[in-house]
Amino acid sequence: MSGNEPTRRHVIGAAAAVACGAALTGCAAAEQGPAVVPPGIKGKVIVKTADVPVGGGKVVSKWKIVITQPSQGVFKAFNASCPHRGCSVGRVADGVIHCPCHGSEFAADSGKCLKGPAEAPLVEYALKVDGDGIVMV
Repeated sequence: MSGNEPTRRHVIGAAAAVACGAALTGCAAAEQGPAVVPPGIKGKVIVKTADVPVGGGKVVSKWKIVITQPSQGVFKAFNASCPHRGCSVGRVADGVIHCPCHGSEFAADSGKCLKGPAEAPLVEYALKVDGDGIVMV
């Protein structure tokens, strides 16, 4: 082997660097803003504002979405699938979304992971309040 040919170690190292770069790019793309809502619900009222308590939330199982109201009149929508193992999140209380499967917790105002084993945030969806309904956009 001549001195200019890459060794196996160089090839593996380069492949690992490319994989890490792709993973980081994917993470950066996920943080750019709200994700596209699941098909069939765009423009539809999925819950009434009165059904979402301040500091709490409501899981809409049919669409796998959790709607929260972290402060009076401020509503947020997130994918209800926990990024750890895909379990549906459950209870929302005191500004925290709880996953009943393994104990992960997420901030009701941002979806940020507060307690593992999950490491990623919940995916956020865009919504608007239309009268007394919450509409996915």
